Amino acid sequence: MSIRIDNAQIIDGTGAPAYPGSILIEGELIIAVGDVRAEAARVIDAGGNVVCPGFIDTHSHSDLVVMEQPFIWPKIRQGVTTEILGQDGISMAPLPEAHIPAWRKNLAGLEGESDTLDWRYATTGGYLDALERSGVGTNMAYLVPHGNVRMEAMGLDDRKASDADLETMGDILRREFEAGGFGLSTGLIYPPCTYADKREMEALCTVAAEYGRPLVIHQRSEADTILESMAEVLDIGRKTGVHVHFSHFKVCGKNNADKFEPVMALLDQAAAEGLRVTFDQYPYVAGSTMLGAILPPWAHAGGTERLLERLADSEARARMLHDIKHGIDGWDNFVAFAGLDGIFVTSVRTEANADTIGKTLTEIGAMRGKPGLEAALDLMLQEENAVGMVDFYGLEEHVMAIMSRPEMNACTDGLLGGTPHPRTFGAFPRILGKYVREEKVMSLEEAVRKMTGKPAETFAIEKRGILKPGNFADVVIFDPKTVRDKGTYTNPARHPSGIELVMVNGSVVHGRETTETPCGKVLRLGLERPVFA
Repeated sequence: MSIRIDNAQIIDGTGAPAYPGSILIEGELIIAVGDVRAEAARVIDAGGNVVCPGFIDTHSHSDLVVMEQPFIWPKIRQGVTTEILGQDGISMAPLPEAHIPAWRKNLAGLEGESDTLDWRYATTGGYLDALERSGVGTNMAYLVPHGNVRMEAMGLDDRKASDADLETMGDILRREFEAGGFGLSTGLIYPPCTYADKREMEALCTVAAEYGRPLVIHQRSEADTILESMAEVLDIGRKTGVHVHFSHFKVCGKNNADKFEPVMALLDQAAAEGLRVTFDQYPYVAGSTMLGAILPPWAHAGGTERLLERLADSEARARMLHDIKHGIDGWDNFVAFAGLDGIFVTSVRTEANADTIGKTLTEIGAMRGKPGLEAALDLMLQEENAVGMVDFYGLEEHVMAIMSRPEMNACTDGLLGGTPHPRTFGAFPRILGKYVREEKVMSLEEAVRKMTGKPAETFAIEKRGILKPGNFADVVIFDPKTVRDKGTYTNPARHPSGIELVMVNGSVVHGRETTETPCGKVLRLGLERPVFA
């Protein structure tokens, strides 16, 4: 069916100035942009609002949920039409059958849990096939997670990779890239990724560079040792030629504010050297992850079952408490930079502890009649480590400075379980409302580019991110006067204002006369695949 969008203020995703015009769509594709007068079966009046490409969320955690719920409404309602899955080095595939029970528990705090899902897809290719069969409401791309690759090659133990291990991991990574993976992700604070040394990362990044895929990295430290951490990552980029893309870039801890300018200087130095460095950012001074991240890395060695054994052991618990209170060199200590009053529980798996949701660790300690840290360890044991958290980490002026950097593109990093971080519902509208309209950090055209054309270029997502003939019709209509996030940290699950219409591959999924049929595509870099009927 042909659709014409009239009375539009077109922002095409390139950063070019807005201009009035129309857009003609035929089936899945854009046919014409600008002075369009051709007849169409359906005409949509944009009412003078902005019409732009669909937003690309370059750090998404919809990996499990989308297998059971094709339409991820918190994303769609804020204008997201493409999500990049497989983040932080721990995701759904590859997943050998022998590791399924342990890996499900390791993954639960980030991606959630499912008792109905068939987990026996084995590889990235199998996972993407499963997504195609179930259908997706938006477009889904996938990064190959380092932790999954390491688990298939070496298990979940805390040990350094041998030459044979590195060769095996390289072969697995090649297999997953050839199934269409868009890059290599790692999370060097999450087990088993945290057990990797620089030599291991260089070996994997050499493979990624061979395939022209980026390293998408949650670096070892975003806090006390961020300068050393960034130096390690940039040196990996320098030695291997890999494109470095930092995940959710920030400086954690108000006590680390003095490191901000040196961090910016490292980015400037990388640019001067000609290194390819980019990053994504969510526009908030608080982050979100699994509560297990507050534990020292050694506590996770061997997987979740071993962690639970340690949480139940008095001597191991005492060692955990000591390390959290006194720190470990090179380890990002969430309790140190956010404080017990700055960490809130957002999700649990059982009703028995539902009263902890929305409470700080200090408050949970008071509820349970014990110190907050001990109550947190109890909670992780009782919930088998499936606990989510929000942590307040930073300064508003740093958020704005990072946002204005040329390396930046937008993301949500939104977890979907429990009481989520408000970024899950509002990251993109927050940039358009708070940071463009109110704070004037950048122009509207530049903000749209950082949500559309720039991430498409960064991740080699073809025929998306720019409104031009021949590209897929992923389109958002928004009111620049009213667009804004509405969620708060205590009431986050609120859809934003001002997002009037969202279209995925030529089908309207939010707004007027919407489809109920999943119309997204499972994207595979370098591979053209038909969507399953």
